[in-house]
Amino acid sequence: MILFRKFRVLILMVFLVACTLHIMIDLLPKLEKRAAGADGEEGGCQCAQHPARDSQSWGKLRARSAAEAGWPNKHTLRILQDFSNEPNSNLTSHSLEKSAAGVDRAGDSRGRTGPSAKEHKPLIGDASVGRTASAQALSRLSALFEHPLYKVDLPPLTDDDTLFNVNNDIRFYPRATGNQGWHNEEGNEDEDEFSPTAEATAESYPNWLRFHIGINRYELYPRLSPVLDALLKDLVTQRITSVAMKSGGTQLKLIMTFQNYGQALFKPMKQTREQETPPDFFYFSDFERHNAEIAAFHLDRILDFRRVPPVAGRLVNMTSEIRDVTRDKKLWRTFFISPANNVCFYGECSYYCSTEHALCGKPDQIEGSLAAFLPDLSLAKRKTWRNPWRRSYHKRKKAEWEVDPDYCDEVKQTPPYDRGTRLLDIMDMTIFDFLMGNMDRHHYETFEKFGNETFIIHLDNGRGFGKHSHDELSILVPLSQCCRVRKSTYLRLQLLAKEEYQLSSLMEESLLRDRLSPVLIQPHLLAMDRRLRLVLQVLTGCIDKEGYVNVVEEDLSGDTVTHRGPAHR
Repeated sequence: MILFRKFRVLILMVFLVACTLHIMIDLLPKLEKRAAGADGEEGGCQCAQHPARDSQSWGKLRARSAAEAGWPNKHTLRILQDFSNEPNSNLTSHSLEKSAAGVDRAGDSRGRTGPSAKEHKPLIGDASVGRTASAQALSRLSALFEHPLYKVDLPPLTDDDTLFNVNNDIRFYPRATGNQGWHNEEGNEDEDEFSPTAEATAESYPNWLRFHIGINRYELYPRLSPVLDALLKDLVTQRITSVAMKSGGTQLKLIMTFQNYGQALFKPMKQTREQETPPDFFYFSDFERHNAEIAAFHLDRILDFRRVPPVAGRLVNMTSEIRDVTRDKKLWRTFFISPANNVCFYGECSYYCSTEHALCGKPDQIEGSLAAFLPDLSLAKRKTWRNPWRRSYHKRKKAEWEVDPDYCDEVKQTPPYDRGTRLLDIMDMTIFDFLMGNMDRHHYETFEKFGNETFIIHLDNGRGFGKHSHDELSILVPLSQCCRVRKSTYLRLQLLAKEEYQLSSLMEESLLRDRLSPVLIQPHLLAMDRRLRLVLQVLTGCIDKEGYVNVVEEDLSGDTVTHRGPAHR
C-alpha cells in the first residue's frame, strides 16, 4: 500500500514538472517579444523595420500570429526543433523583405500580393487589354467574338430561367451564404463598399454575388460581361482572409475566403509547365494541374460554352496568405521548412499528401489556380449525375461502353438522354475534354431549379493538358458512337480550324492575360489544333455514314438558342 502511494506521488510530481515546462515554453516567446520591444525603444520609432528583426526565426514570427489567433506556441517550437538548429534557418530575410514590400504596395489595392515583375500583367478586365494585347488593329480573339456565331441571342429570360429572382429593392447578406458577418473586420474604411444599404442596387453588390445573380438556364455568365472581368480581377487582387482544406477529393485543394466575403477553390502548382504525365500513370492517379484549370476556363469561353466557373492564376505567399491566416490546425501542422530553406506543406487528402509530395514555395511563393465558387448549395441546389461514359477506374476492368459499340443506343433510351438536349450537352463535354486530353470525367452537375432543360457545368478540369504528345482517342467514343452534335458547336469548330482564327493562336492570346502567363507551353497549344482536326474527322465520318440532318442538330433557327427539342432521331 505504501509503495502504491509513493508511485502515485511520483506520477503527480512528473505531471507537475511537465506542466511547469509547458508554461515556461509558452512564456518564452512573449519574453523574447518584450525584450525585442525594449530594444526597439532605443531607436525612437517602434514601427520601423530593422534588418536584425527581419532575420528572426519562424518561431518568433509564429509567436506573434499565434498569440493573436490563440494557438499554442509549443507546436511552433517543436517544428523548429524538428527541422533546424540554426536560429535564422526557418525563414530567410529575402522572403521577409518580399512580405514587407507587399504590405507597402498594398495601399489602395487592399492586399494585392505577388512580385513586382507580375504586377504589370494585364487582366482580362483591364480596359487597355484590347490596345496592348496585339499590335494588330484587331486581335484574333476580338475578331472571333465579333463573328455572328458568337452573337447568337438567348431566348427571353423569365423568372423560371434565372437562378435567382432579384429585384433592385432586395438586399443580399453574406450570412445567407454561410458567412457570419458582413462588416469589414479591419475597420470602417471599406464598410460602404461591402455593406448593403436600403438604397443598394444589384450593381453595388460584390462581383462574386453579381456573378451568382447572373446565372441562368443557358449559361454561367454572358459573353461580354463586365462582371466576369471584374471577378477575375478580384480573384487575383482581393486580400485572402482565411484558408481551409476542402473535404473530399483525392488531392489537396484549399478554400480561400476574400476580404469581400467571396470564396474560391485554390489548386496549388504540382508540376512544371514542361512536365508530362508519366506513361505508366493511370488516369485516376494523375496529378491535378493548376494551369489546366486556368486553360480549361479560357478554352470553354473560346468554344462559347460558358460552363466553366471563372478561374484565374495567382501567385500566393504561403506564409502570409495561407499559414498565417488559416484556422485549420490540420493544415497548419503540415507546414515545415525544407532543407533548401523553402516553406512547404502537404495537408491531408487521399493521394500525394505526404512529406515526400509536399508543396514547396520559392522560398514561400507558390503558383495556383483560383476558381470562383458557385452559389452555396443551401441557396441553389445542384444535382450530381453519373456520366454514362464513365471509366471503370480499375487497373484491369473495362467499362461497358469500351466493349459495346452500340452502347449509345441504350443511352438514348434512358432518361434524361431520351429527350431534351442532355445528350448534346454530353457531346459538347466530350469535345471539350478531348481537346484538353481530360480522361477524368466520372460525374457532372446541373442546377436543380432548371430540371433537365439546362446545361452541364464543366467542373474539375485539373487532369487536362497532361500529355501533349498523345491524343487519347477513347475520349471521343461518345461522339463516334452517338454521331450527334449541335449545329452551333459544329460551325464553331469549323471556324476555329480556319487559319485566320486557329484555336492555338486564340488560346495563346487569351492566356496571355492571366497573371501566370505563359499558362501552357507551345506543344500543348499545337496539340489542340491537331485534336480539333481529329474531332472534325470523326464528325465528317458520321455525316458520310448517317447524313447531315441525322447528325447535326439545328439549334440556330430564329437566331436563338433553345434547350427544347428532340435529343435523338
